[in-house]
Amino acid sequence: MDQFALLWQYQQVDIEVDRYEREMRADPKRQKLIKNRDFLVEQQGVIKRIENEVSVMADRLEALQDEVVRLRDSVTELNGRFEAQQPETLEDARGLMGTAQKLMSSITRYESELTKLRKDADARDRQQHEIRVRAARVKAEFDQLKKSYDDEYKTQAGELEKLKARAAKAAKEIQPEMLEKYNTIKRHSMPPMARLNDDRCGGCNMSLPQAVLHKIRAGSSAVECENCGRILLVK
Repeated sequence: MDQFALLWQYQQVDIEVDRYEREMRADPKRQKLIKNRDFLVEQQGVIKRIENEVSVMADRLEALQDEVVRLRDSVTELNGRFEAQQPETLEDARGLMGTAQKLMSSITRYESELTKLRKDADARDRQQHEIRVRAARVKAEFDQLKKSYDDEYKTQAGELEKLKARAAKAAKEIQPEMLEKYNTIKRHSMPPMARLNDDRCGGCNMSLPQAVLHKIRAGSSAVECENCGRILLVK
């Protein structure tokens, strides 16, 4: 049997290997596992982001609380000064009142921000809790599905190894340069070999030029399609 016929036989097994691998990748359980895994990874990222946001909020809350205490102490001190010593002039009184108003305005603004921060922090806590509940449910489904899939995968992997062994055995009878050419063509055209049908390439269905047909009539057992690059089995 010539090399082209051997390569054709190898291609039949190689196609079967590729088909079986595609079926394994498209397995519904495998797809569901990947989807659940990606969801869990995504939720871990979301939880991490929320934790960072809550940490920033906690720092800001602490800083605001300290500032409010400081401002209230300033107001108390100002009131004490006012009671201990009445302003001598109207301008002094207005100055003290203006200072007091600025302090109270700052306190009001900071307390408003504190209220908002506490609400946001509570919302983050609820969001984090909901995410953990959903993630736990998905993780339980993932673990149960994975156990079932792992059993099936062992069987599938065994069948795949048998097919690959057949392909490897067939490849041993083929010259390395021909096998390399086959694999090069396979990167852009699958299958890499096709039959000649009525002076047309069985892969891309394009008519062959006269120069190629002349080679065929001269007795070539295989030629290459000038359009798609496939190896054409003539006989």
